Parts: sequence; structure tokens; C-alpha cells
Amino acid sequence: MVSNQFYKTIGLRYRKKHFYNSCNLNLQRILRVSLQLYSLLDQHILLEAYTHICQAKAMAAIYEANRSICKYVHSTSRGHEAIQLATAYNLLPCDYVSPYYRDESMMLGMGFTPYTLMLQLLAKGEDIFTGGRSYYNHPNYRGDDKPTIIHQSSATGMQAIPTTGVAQGLKYLASLNPSRGGTLDSNNLEKLQNSNEGQSQYSILNTQYSILNTQYSNPIVVCSLGDASVTEGEVSEAFQFAALHQLPIIFLVQDNDWGISVTAAEARTCNAYEFIEGFKGIKRISIDGYNFEESFNAMQQVINEVRENSTPYLVHARVPLLGHHTSGVRKDFYRTEDDLRKHSNDDPYDNLRNILLQQGVEENHINKIETEAAEFIQSEFDKAVASPEPLASSVTNHVFAQTTVTEEKGERAPKDKEKVLMVDAALFAIREIMEDYPEALVYGQDVGRRLGGVFREAATLAEQFGDHRVFNTAIQEAYIIGSTVGMSAVGAKPIVEVQFADYIYPGLNQLVTEISKSCYLSCGKFPIQTLIRVPIGAYGGGGPYHSGSVESTLLTIKGIKIVYPSCAADMKGLLKAAFLDPNPVVMLEHKGLYWSKVPGTEDAKNTEPSRDYIIPLGKGNIVLHADDEKINDGETCCVITYGMGIYWAKAAAKNFAGQIEIIDLRTLFPLDEDLVFATVKKHGKCLILTEEQQNNSFAEALAGRVSKACFKYLDAAVEVMGALNLPAVPMNVILEKEMLPNAEKVSIRLKELLNQ
Repeated sequence: MVSNQFYKTIGLRYRKKHFYNSCNLNLQRILRVSLQLYSLLDQHILLEAYTHICQAKAMAAIYEANRSICKYVHSTSRGHEAIQLATAYNLLPCDYVSPYYRDESMMLGMGFTPYTLMLQLLAKGEDIFTGGRSYYNHPNYRGDDKPTIIHQSSATGMQAIPTTGVAQGLKYLASLNPSRGGTLDSNNLEKLQNSNEGQSQYSILNTQYSILNTQYSNPIVVCSLGDASVTEGEVSEAFQFAALHQLPIIFLVQDNDWGISVTAAEARTCNAYEFIEGFKGIKRISIDGYNFEESFNAMQQVINEVRENSTPYLVHARVPLLGHHTSGVRKDFYRTEDDLRKHSNDDPYDNLRNILLQQGVEENHINKIETEAAEFIQSEFDKAVASPEPLASSVTNHVFAQTTVTEEKGERAPKDKEKVLMVDAALFAIREIMEDYPEALVYGQDVGRRLGGVFREAATLAEQFGDHRVFNTAIQEAYIIGSTVGMSAVGAKPIVEVQFADYIYPGLNQLVTEISKSCYLSCGKFPIQTLIRVPIGAYGGGGPYHSGSVESTLLTIKGIKIVYPSCAADMKGLLKAAFLDPNPVVMLEHKGLYWSKVPGTEDAKNTEPSRDYIIPLGKGNIVLHADDEKINDGETCCVITYGMGIYWAKAAAKNFAGQIEIIDLRTLFPLDEDLVFATVKKHGKCLILTEEQQNNSFAEALAGRVSKACFKYLDAAVEVMGALNLPAVPMNVILEKEMLPNAEKVSIRLKELLNQ
């Protein structure tokens, strides 16, 4: 608490409230939080909260009265307003918050106007969050005036991992530079000095710069959840990581006893306050979230403690649900009159109105606030309705952020370098990345100091760069993948690993719902820069859970890039490009090529490229040329493949001297269609070769595109060859061999194709 002596010193002892009222919203928030003026300004804040509650109440009413206009599904904050406002009022612009779909009052408390929120409600083109692409109160925001809001999906509870990733990133970056995270530096003060209200306020803030700087450089993270979502397994993964690593995050759980039509008694054995006791290291508090005074005091205490001590906290707030679950699932469908009456007894609107009356605020003044709120909301709604729709042509904008790596650079085969294994090429590339980019870090299962990866693909990295930059995680594929959303948002550059392709499925929820859609639904504000390494493929009896191919599954996900190198030089060049790409990249790395132990894969060893060598994503490579004379005579065909397929095709091609041209795709998305189509047109015959099970695969889809694009040039139907269509790769090596393609099988197919 700032002492009265401080105010005497700057001559404000008797002008505190006047000064507060003269500040803009951002400065009010800084003063309210950093100087802890609540005890001096309690009635002012109560009136501010009541105004916002009245606005939220009026918004819910006007949406209900205009259901034909408010046609897109939406939820409102009725019943949850007090805890949401109490949270918002205690946040600083340096903080991060993930509101969930019912948190419109939190948005109002942070300074977003009803008009801004309504533009998203109506999916208007000027919606600053998603440009009309997503639901009401699915915000994302970057700015100096309010807390940062990363993109999050509608999937309940899924925001817990990305938001915990924000806290993880903040802690990591603070270890590199303690001043990172939104420090109110001289540039910020200069901006304030030059603002309209700058002169008097600048002198005040400059006087207490050390006080502001201490709190403003310690950002905290708030993850808002409904209590029903806490039963999600991924929420527990977030709790576990936050507790283990003592991250500066507050899990705000708003408990209204309902999960759509499912009651708490039907869904869970305990509430979030009781549940979190099992996660040692997370502090907890349970409050009446419909009581604004109690909520404000609790959130101020919790936020200050987390800001000062960087410790995780769970706030369990009991609240009523006064509105519909959503506009599409109405409360009268499943709730009784008794239940609705019980919830209405704890209406934050009535609760705060009574407090104001008890404190001597005249009822005429309260009535005026209510009237003005209703009139203001009507005006905001009318403006939003009149706002233009998005342009149809904008629908394809912001799928990916623009990459700067557009051409191959550096020396692929320096004369002074030796040949290296593919696994070592990856290791050397990451070592160079970590030397050049202190914000880069590596984590996943078993990649830390003791083992350095089950394929030794991260060996020695922890010894060189420290356990804070290269470390093990629990068996949590969802957290490993999803945390990169938050890490990327704060400027960290994560390189993470899923130990085997077969185990990527627990992480698909985060990859699909959070990562792939972030750039598109945030209109480019939050592309996810992450590199996800995935050892893949079968060889030598790995069995049904260590041998799978997953590229077709991944390629159905729009908004991510898929890389699949087949040799050491490509591994290094593509890995560097994947790291520098501002978008999510999954790098599939064939285990059988890592060490060139599989007969016929010796060519996967290459001279190590130069440090600056880089290959742009989306550029294929001709690894074997056919003879021009045989091309002119129509005696050739091409093989389009990748990964282990390169070596099957090269071995088979020895039986057809000069007749086979082999294209290594290298990147499956984006795909080098120009090279593929030009090659097919040149030869007229094509075999697309994959290790995946053939039916409904990427290879079959590509065959269809090739057939359409090259139809006039084809001398035979486009052939596809893949593994047998079995549910899994069997462990016995005889059965494995029977399932997979190999050089002999490819030779037979090529002979048939050439003879057509």
C-alpha cells in the first residue's frame, strides 16, 4: 500500500479522487492496480462496476429482443458479471488473459466498447477480432492499452494449455532478460508525456516510476474457465505443468453448476476448488463470484501475489447462470422454475445495487445509471447493425503469415565438410539455431540431459544450452503441442518433439482446434511459430505403435505446413526454414533414415551443408534424372515420392537404366505442384509412391490432382503404390515386409507401367 506520505510529497493528499477521474482508462487501470487505490476509491469503482453490469444486462436484453438480427449463436455474461469485472479491473496492459465465450463483462472491464463486441456478435466486417469469422466473445487482441488476448477456440477447456504456454514463455523470457514483458520504459513515458492529458500525469507517473516499473514488468496470465470444462483431461495437463514449473498464471473458474444441460452432480465428484488440491504447488481460493466487493478484494490479492511471487493460483468463483447457455440452447429447455429462481437470488446486478443504496448513493443516481446504460447500448447496437458485412473476397486472407524464406541459399556441399548422418544433421541445425536465437528452446519426452532423445536427436544440447532451454516433459502430447501457442505469442521460439508419430493423436486436439486456426481467426495477429518434430515410419520390427505413418491425417488439417526430408542435407536446410517460418510446421523424420542402417539408405548421408544453408518450404527436388533420349522416345516414367520411398525408387530404378526420373517432394504442404505437373507432362507416365496405407491417402489424392492437371499429356493412368490397407504395422519382420512397399515391389509396378 502506498503511504499517505507519498501523496503529501506530490501534493495529492486531498486530490486523489479528482486526479483519478481525470485519467484515461489505461491510466486508471495502472493507478488502481499499481498504487492499490481501492480503499480510497471504493465507491468510484463500485459505481463503475454497476455501470458495466447495467450495460451487460442491457446487452443481453437487446440481443434477446432482436433474435432475428442476432442470428449467430452467442452467450452472455448474465450472472457472471461481478467476478469478470473484478478480474478485468485488476489487470494491467502488460498482462495476458484468455476470456472464454461467456466473458463479455470481462471485456467491458478491460475497456472494449459494447460496439466492438457487437461487431463480432453480428459477424461484421469491421470486427477487430476475427473479421466476422468467429462467434461472439471469441476475442484476440494485441495492443499497448489492454492486456493481450491470444486466439482460442470454442472447445471448452482447450484454452488452458495455450494460456499456460503463455506463462511458460513469460517465465522463460524473464530468465533471459528480467526486464522483458511490458516494462513501462522511457519510450512509454515519452508517449504519455506527449498525449493530450500528458503534462500533469507524466510528472506524477515519473515520480513513482520505480513503483510502476516493478509491477508493470512482471506480467501475469489469467485463464478463464467454466467449471464443467475442468473435467477435461487437457486442463489437468495444464494444471500439472503450471504447478511443476511454478508459472505466473491464475486459473479463474466460474462455477454456475451447469454444463449446458448437465448438472454438477451428474458430471463431477468435486468442484474446481476441491479438485485443485491434488496439484501440489497451486494455491487456491473459493469466493462468491456474484459479490463484486468480495470478488474485487480477492482478485486484487491474488493478482498481486502472483505478480510478486510468480506462483500459480486457482480462483473458484460461485456464480449464478441467469441467461441461456447459448442463444441456441435456451434455459427453458431444461431448467426448472425453482432452479431459475434460486439462481436469480444471487444476481450481481441486485447485489451491487443494494450495496450502493446502503452506502448512501441516491436511488435517482442509480436509476440514471440504468437509464443511460440502456440508451447507450441501444445506440451501440444500432451502429453495429448498420456496420458493413465483410467482403466475400476476404475469406481467404490470413491462412498463413508471410515467410521470408523464399529461395535456397548457402552451400549444400562444402568441400571442407564431412558426410553426416541425417540425425546428426538435425542435431547440428538445432545447435546452430540455439546459438543464434536465445529465444529458441527444445522440449518433449526424453529430450533432456540424460538421454537426449530416444534416437539421440537432441544429444548434448542440454549440456551446451542448459536445462532451462532443453528439458523433458511428462507424457503430455497435448501440452507439448498446445503450449507452443502461448510460447509463440510472447516471442519464444519453441522446437518440440512428439516421440513417435503413433503418439501424435493425443495432441491433435490442440493442433486442430488451437494451432491451425489461430492465424486465420485472429486475422493474422497470432500466427503460431512452432516447429513440431515427429519421428515416423516403419523398419526392423518396430511394431504397431512405433511404426505408423500419419501424413494423410495431418494433411487434412488446414493452416499447418508438413515437411518430410529424406537426406541429411535436406534435413538441415528444411529444419532451418521450418524454424524461421512464422507458421506452425510439423517435420516428419523417418526413423529408418536417421542412422542409414536400413540397407539401401546409405545415400541419406550427405556432406553437412554450411551454417547458412536453407531450403524454402514447398520446393521439391529431382534426385534422379531420366535420359533425354529415352524421354524423347517415350520410354520413361516418373516416380513422385518422399521419405523412405526415395530409396525404394532409387533401388528399383537400377533395373531401368535411364528410364526413371524421381521427384523428392520434401514438403508435402505446401506442395511443389509446378515441379510435379511439369515432370508428369514430360514423361506421360507416373507412379506416386508412399509408405502409408494406400486407400484414401495423400498419395491417392495427389493422383487425382495430377490426373486432372496433366490429363492431355498422360499415356497411362496415374498409378499409386502404398502399404497394404491394414489397421497397423505388424511387429514380426516378415509380416512388416509383406505390408510395406520395397524396391522389388516397386520394380514390378514400374515394369508394368513402362510396358503400357
